[in-house]
Amino acid sequence: MEVNGNAGEEDGYGAARLFNQGFSYTYDDIICLPRYIDFPADAVDLSSQLTRNIRVAAPCLSSPMDTVTESSMAVAMARAGGIGFIHYNSSPAEQASLVRAAKSASLEVGSTPSLGKDGRVLVGAAIGTREADKERLKLLVEAGVDVVILDSSQGDSIYQREMLGYAKKWFPEVDVIAGNVVTMQQARNLIEAGADALRVGMGSGSICTTQEVCAVGRGQATAVYKTSSIARKFGIPVIADGGISNSGHIVKALTLGASTVMMGSFLAGTEEAPGDYFDRDGQRLKVYRGMGSLEAMAKGSDARYLGEKAKMKIAQGVSGTVADKGSVLRLIPYTMQAVKQGFQDLGVKSVKEAHKALYDGHIRLEVRSGAAQVEGGVHGLVSYEKKRF
Repeated sequence: MEVNGNAGEEDGYGAARLFNQGFSYTYDDIICLPRYIDFPADAVDLSSQLTRNIRVAAPCLSSPMDTVTESSMAVAMARAGGIGFIHYNSSPAEQASLVRAAKSASLEVGSTPSLGKDGRVLVGAAIGTREADKERLKLLVEAGVDVVILDSSQGDSIYQREMLGYAKKWFPEVDVIAGNVVTMQQARNLIEAGADALRVGMGSGSICTTQEVCAVGRGQATAVYKTSSIARKFGIPVIADGGISNSGHIVKALTLGASTVMMGSFLAGTEEAPGDYFDRDGQRLKVYRGMGSLEAMAKGSDARYLGEKAKMKIAQGVSGTVADKGSVLRLIPYTMQAVKQGFQDLGVKSVKEAHKALYDGHIRLEVRSGAAQVEGGVHGLVSYEKKRF
């Protein structure tokens, strides 16, 4: 029996309509409407393009932050099917050594890791846009790095374009991820400059204060959709960087056009993250800090914010602590299974299929009121414990 609603009625909005009303939306501001299911969750394939030439089995990346990714995290992320990007808040030689250590890691029998062209675990690294970073890039390539990120909080600059051109000229075998960007024009500029992928996000990270300090940025859901709508026309993948605090955010990022998601706080506090655990008030903690924090800038990350020559350092991030999350090798598989269930509810079997449904208008979205957001989370309890596994 065919069921018709009243004339003019419809469920939700298509993305093109929702994101062209002058509002800047975060992941929590929107909700995806469910669609017909005719397959099990395990039929979902989450493999996706990281860059123009590199594919990963799981669409998850660890951020190049000095409290998130060094060799242990890079190895664990590759073993889980993703990839880790080693930070550059160290000397070029030290960073190259971390890449070598990760590339030399053994492969576990029965795992499905992300592998590079050399048959070893896939490893990425970040560099800046200063003249000295040209030598850093050379050392990283010699160490076997598979892909590099040009790490800038605002990537649409002459400095990034020049470094992008240099990298593509002298090391054409290495894919280069450019960013960060949040607008369609920024995305187009870096794509035309030769970027193999775009990193999207500005001020959306849990420890980032760019939007507060500099009054620039964009809600992450809007940023991902807008940049992806341009990048797809050139076949360039988008990395949703920042604002990920649960599996639902990953589902939304991928559904809105991103091919992968980059995580910082989500992975901070795991066994593989740099730093030692310490106890405070009965909690097992690790330090987690933004690369725009004064503590990180004191070690050299101020170049990321184009402030290495400034007489006064302006922090665009904070330093804090996060709770122990266990091992990445448990956290990522658990999270990816949750993402598969989200895709099942949306009636899509892959990231590519999700993107097609988005641009065809089949993915329907609504904006959630404040009360709807409260209702959609745990509520009405005196206390509760949320266990992942």
